[in-house]
Amino acid sequence: MSELTHFDEQGRAHMVDVSSKADTEREAVARGRISMSKETFQRIREGRIDKGDVLSVARLAGIMAAKKTSDLIPLCHPLMLTGVNVDFTFDETAFAVTIEATVRTTGKTGVEMEALTATSAAALTIYDMAKAMDKAMVIGEIRLVEKKGGKSGHFINKEAIEENNNNKTVISPGPSAEREEGRIVAVCSSEKKGMRKKNIHQGFLVPEFGLQDDAHGGPWHRQVSLLALESIEKMRQLGLDVHPGDFAENITTEGIDLLRLPIGSKIQLGESAIGEVSQVGKECHQRCAIYYQAGDCVMPKEGIFIKVLQGGSIQVGDPVTVLSRPEVIKK
Repeated sequence: MSELTHFDEQGRAHMVDVSSKADTEREAVARGRISMSKETFQRIREGRIDKGDVLSVARLAGIMAAKKTSDLIPLCHPLMLTGVNVDFTFDETAFAVTIEATVRTTGKTGVEMEALTATSAAALTIYDMAKAMDKAMVIGEIRLVEKKGGKSGHFINKEAIEENNNNKTVISPGPSAEREEGRIVAVCSSEKKGMRKKNIHQGFLVPEFGLQDDAHGGPWHRQVSLLALESIEKMRQLGLDVHPGDFAENITTEGIDLLRLPIGSKIQLGESAIGEVSQVGKECHQRCAIYYQAGDCVMPKEGIFIKVLQGGSIQVGDPVTVLSRPEVIKK
């Protein structure tokens, strides 16, 4: 267990001196839930609570609370926040509202407490706005989901992400989807872009980011790349000594025709991760290190990219299942 820095050598509480730390970009995401009766849930969702728009007021409360965290928590540093977002989602089966607060700053200390405080205040405000009709509402499961920046680096609460996935509606195959299934034969990662990736055999797909700790992850449309083992075999037949990861793909698959998945198709990887196809192939403006190392590159012609909609653990041997394909309109 790391040292409890809020106590000095004599065991007395004190505010940690952060003057020697460098200013870095920091971000924290916290999440919580408030459960209620079916009627209360429906009235909040439809904006029919007598006091007004519950979620708009709760959002403002969360933002204001984030800015006032140092007034509420004794040893927190006053911070200049650069951004606070408070979002809500509805759990139709549990009659619950999930609150997610994202707080950002550039400074010497993190914003985990600000995100947690924003989530708590938003939940309390929902209770206050609706307590006249439902005093039995339950606030709970408030936790840190993710933090970035600082000496401790990138933290992801995998348990919180998995639990949130379990509360989401499962996407079932649409009328145009064929129940097509393959498997994962490699999970690959690299610390830098433009280089071969190493098969790490297992990993964690982070929503709206990609493969955890991979250089290509981020809030863009090409979060995770997939390439079929069948495509790599074509290169081997041409005499190239290539293996999964050599074309910088994150996930190597087998038994599924990736090129038949149009943009917008949804696939499940492993037990819970879900991605949406965002690009098929790519344009290479110049030959990268992979081309010269491998002798050719099949990724621009036969690779696909996905955005991560729902996170989860993946490993070699896990299934890859087509959940849905968009309808293709023929002219």
